[in-house]
Order: sequence, then C-alpha cells, then structure tokens
Amino acid sequence: MYKSISFISHLILILSFTVGCAQKPPKDEIQKPNIIYILADDLGYGDLGSYGQENIKTPNLDRMAEEGMRFTQHYSGSTVCAPARSILMTGLHSGHAPIRGNNEVLPIGQYPLQYGTQTIPKVLKDAGYATGAFGKWGLGYPGSEGMPSLQGFDTFFGYLGQRRAHYYYPEFLFLDQKGSELQRVPLEGNQVNDDPDRHPGSGPPIVAETYAPDVIQERVITFIEENSDQPFFIYHPSPIPHASLEVPDEYLEMYLDENGESIFEEEPTPQSHYVNSEMPKATYAAMVTYLDARVGEILDKLEEQGISENTLVIFSSDNGSYSEGGYHYSMHNSNGELRGGKRDLYEGGIRVPVIAWWPGQIERNQTSDHISGFQDMMPTFTELAGINAPVGIDGISMVPTLLGTGDQESHEYLYWEFHEQGGKQAIRKGDWKAVRLGVRENRDAPIELYNLSEDLSEENNVAEQYPDIVSEMDSIFEAAHIPSETFQLFEE
Repeated sequence: MYKSISFISHLILILSFTVGCAQKPPKDEIQKPNIIYILADDLGYGDLGSYGQENIKTPNLDRMAEEGMRFTQHYSGSTVCAPARSILMTGLHSGHAPIRGNNEVLPIGQYPLQYGTQTIPKVLKDAGYATGAFGKWGLGYPGSEGMPSLQGFDTFFGYLGQRRAHYYYPEFLFLDQKGSELQRVPLEGNQVNDDPDRHPGSGPPIVAETYAPDVIQERVITFIEENSDQPFFIYHPSPIPHASLEVPDEYLEMYLDENGESIFEEEPTPQSHYVNSEMPKATYAAMVTYLDARVGEILDKLEEQGISENTLVIFSSDNGSYSEGGYHYSMHNSNGELRGGKRDLYEGGIRVPVIAWWPGQIERNQTSDHISGFQDMMPTFTELAGINAPVGIDGISMVPTLLGTGDQESHEYLYWEFHEQGGKQAIRKGDWKAVRLGVRENRDAPIELYNLSEDLSEENNVAEQYPDIVSEMDSIFEAAHIPSETFQLFEE
C-alpha cells in the first residue's frame, strides 16, 4: 500500500488549492461551453496530414485544422504516459506535479493521484459541468485515491492501468461511476493468453472479437447524447496508436494492395512483450486512420445534436511517437524533422500536434506558434467556464490565442524532468532549448544548448558559444525542480 506523496512545501500547495468565484466569460455570448479533450497515445508530431504527413490518411483531423486552429509549438507535459496525464490534469509542470513517471502497481494500475489534488474535472464539476472520461487512465489502481470517480469524473470507462492498454482485445474494461462500486465490463468473445508472467487478462489475445476502442467510442457518443442539454467536459485519452499493433481489418485494408500485401516496404522487428505484426508500417498507419475516423464521429455527433457551436474540441498526443512493438518512428517520419522520440526530452519526445476546433468562436484555418503546454489546459478551461483556476499552478490560459480576445501572456520558460534512463531535464525559454542528461549520477552534468529558431532538429550544440545562457538555464534547472520522495531525479 502506498503512502501519500510528500513534496515538502509544494504538496501543501497542491492540497490547499481553492477554486475562486465566477468571473466574466471572455465573450458575452459564451456561457459555459462544452469541452472535449481528445488525447492520442504516442502519436507523433508529424503523423497528421496537417502537420506534413504524406503516408497516413487523416481527413477528419485535417478538417479540424482547416476549420480551426493548429498549434506548432505546443508541448506535452512529459515524454511518457502517466506523468503527461498528471501534468494535464493538475496544471503543474513535471518539476512540481504529483506523478512524474510510470511507476506501476501490481496487478493493475499506476501510482495514484492523491485524493486532495485539484484536477480539471474537479474544478469543472464545481462549475456545474457533467464530467466523463473514456479510454486510458493510468493515474491510479483499483480502489486507490487515484480512481477517476475520486478525481472529479462522474463516469469513467476504459483501462485503469497502462500495461493492459497495450492490448486492444482485453477480456474486460473498467466502469467507474461516482457513488457506485467499480465494475469489470466483459468484452464479448475476447479470450486472452494468460502467461503467468503477465498481468491477469493483459496478454496477447487468443480469440479477438471485440476491439476495445470501439466500445470506448460508444460510451463517448452516449455521454454526448445524454448530456447535450447541459455543459459537459469529456476527457478522451485514446489508447491508440500505442503498441501493440492491432487494428480492425477494414482499416488495415486501406493500406494493403490487391494481393493483401502492405503498400509499404515493411521492416518487421518483432518484440515479445507486444502483439507482433508482420506489417508494422501498414498497421500503424491504419491505427492512426482509425483514430481519425473516431474523431470524425465525435464532430458529426456534435453537429447532429446542434451543439457544435457551443463546444470546444481539442486534439493532442501525450508524447512523441515510439520505437517499440515492431514500429519505429522513422518508418513514417512520425516525428517530422524533430530529434528523438518517446522517452527523449528532445523535441521529438515532447513537442506534439494540437488542433483546436470551435465553430463560430475559433477562426478557420489558423496557425499559432504560441509556446504552450499541457499545464495550460487547466487555466484555459476554467476561464472558459467563467471561474478562477486553482492558485499556484504553472499553466497560463490560452483563451486570448484561441479566441483572439486580447494579448496572450507568455511563459517565462517551460520545464521538463524525467527520472528514467539516468535522469533528464529540459527547458524551453524563448527560442533556446537546454537539455541535460545523466543527472541521477551527476546533477551538474553538462548542459546542451540549441537555438530552435535556427536548428529545429537540435543537431548543433552551441553551449560553448553562449556561456551566459547556459548559466541562466542551470539556475532554472535548480529552481524548477521540487524533490519528490516517490520519483527521484537526483541521487541524494
């Protein structure tokens, strides 16, 4: 059993967050808009047509970009799943956030958010919103304080733990509703090969009939239908396109020739943990196209219900694309010209696509280079809901950029830390990007410095040429990190 996390003085701040009284919405005609936040899992910055992808079909997300706003300098809170979601939910960057890594709890789940933590759904719930989450949670285990129903959601349906979400044909998904006992909802026809070394029900399928994302999507659509007459917040963290590589045949066939062979030159590299695919390029592309189709269904449902003009939809990804499960991000140029991928703090690991769609409020076909991150969602959503964000968060509202309502406040800097692979830190300050590796053994490890305006691919380390900037970054590294007993960045 886990004890509560101690963050020294910052934990006191987290537990004492308070929500302020109502304030005037940014536009008189906007009254508590619906908010839908769709989060892909391991989708790269370059995986969408609107971001330069040429191999993968994404017509619905491209439509979103044409009808809304595309962000080119938006960042995930982290480079892997759980901390990215923690930062999104709390508005705290990874030097302050309660969860900073993928600490697993057997048999199902991750280290939990603590009960007193202020989250987006808690704050919006206080503002009169119905709240629902559908997909992959990863912020608690069954019965823990991190359960979605204890973190502000009226209802949750999907995967509680991350490892189970590596497989798309599980025997059950969880239903967690406020005031009710946690339920396991069986998925018809699925049978899982339960190797004793794997988590119960989380191995590769031996009978695969019900694709879990299909069932999750049904719950999203139902929630929209049932709550279209009141303000609602939907958090839809899809498990796609995270490995394993599994997708319904009708989508895979879009990337096969008349002989049933992949239209791409395949480079299969099987890995034992995941369901292996002989056609990783075709399957990955098909999964992204599947996700795109589900986004299209959500947009269509909003229009069918007559609520599209009172609904903000934001689409993003939790980190860059990966090299696992037989797929490598270079296969479709998934991270574009950015360096690295998932688990890196170079741009390919943390810069993510973001598209915001709100007919009648966000002007069509806009592109923004505003430097922003996951921590900005909390203050953005609270401002739209007409309330104050919790005190002490690291985010800045993006409403002025989204709606063109005034001057947009900028971040002094964005900060990341990641305790795996020897410990890493990164800072984005203006055009400058600092990266420091191997900090677990040496917290004074050399700082790499890149000028992103001239070197987006982070190929030229110019630290020796700009010692004053390196010194400034070193001071920020020290100031931005508040120690956590659970997620150790430095060896003490």
